[in-house]
Amino acid sequence: MAHGRGANKKIEKLVGEIAATYKGDSGINFIDASNLPVRDKIVEILDLLTELLFPGYTGKRTVTKTNINFVVIDILYHVYTELCEQVERAYKYRCKMEQCDTGDCRAMAEVATEHLLDQLPKIRELLKGDVGAAYDGDPAAKSFEEIVISYPCIIAIATYRIAHELYLRQVPLIPRIMTECAHARTGIDIHPGARIGRNFFIDHGTGVVIGETTIIGDNVKIYQGATLGALSFPKDERGRIIKGGKRHPTIEDDVTIYAEATILGDVTIGKGAVIGGNVWIKDSVAAGVTVATSQPDLVYRKHKTEGSSEQ
Repeated sequence: MAHGRGANKKIEKLVGEIAATYKGDSGINFIDASNLPVRDKIVEILDLLTELLFPGYTGKRTVTKTNINFVVIDILYHVYTELCEQVERAYKYRCKMEQCDTGDCRAMAEVATEHLLDQLPKIRELLKGDVGAAYDGDPAAKSFEEIVISYPCIIAIATYRIAHELYLRQVPLIPRIMTECAHARTGIDIHPGARIGRNFFIDHGTGVVIGETTIIGDNVKIYQGATLGALSFPKDERGRIIKGGKRHPTIEDDVTIYAEATILGDVTIGKGAVIGGNVWIKDSVAAGVTVATSQPDLVYRKHKTEGSSEQ
């Protein structure tokens, strides 16, 4: 019993110490933050939107030519209701942070949600091109269905294309929640602010990073581990990073970027250029140029077998 009382006192002391760390903090606490978007709800909405973009993809609904209109209208109403609520929460969060009181959060949420839903036909057309680029660019691909169901790049690109439309409406939090969900699932990190053209293919995908102000043209192919990132950031007089401005690469049409290439800063990779694996680029590359590292000096050693005196 004495041991129990001692444990209770220690727990009470620990509670006080932990609670004391919450005072005055912001950003990592979610106390009295009922207006924040709910991550699990965002994931559910993403699944529904993916079902609209690729009917039957999740397997949760039986989709036929005769019932497709009913399936679509059911999903649209559900997405509209749920997404409006989450976007309204996001706008209210921003109002709280910026201490504004416009009272227009609901109306803004409806406009942003309607904008995204209006863009779904366009997004579907873009994704058809992305799937086609994957099929044409990967000799191992056997069918479009295989690509949609199994290729991580399609999940990442579809999620990006959804999130990008909300980013354009300046919806706080939600676009980044969406793309980070795809990042966690696929290992592909695409910021929702990037601008990506048609017929985009990320082969294998793991470790690819595409920064916020990146611009990517049409028919671009990127391999695993490639980074389209920023250089060191300028700071203000108080030592804080100055945000905004173009700080990531522009990749023009028909460029191929091979595995583990790193391209940093506001540089331009010209049309049709080829960026070899493991290169480090901080300057612009002219159209049609191939950039590669010099041939390394390779050393070959014959394995010593048992009983052999060979070196």
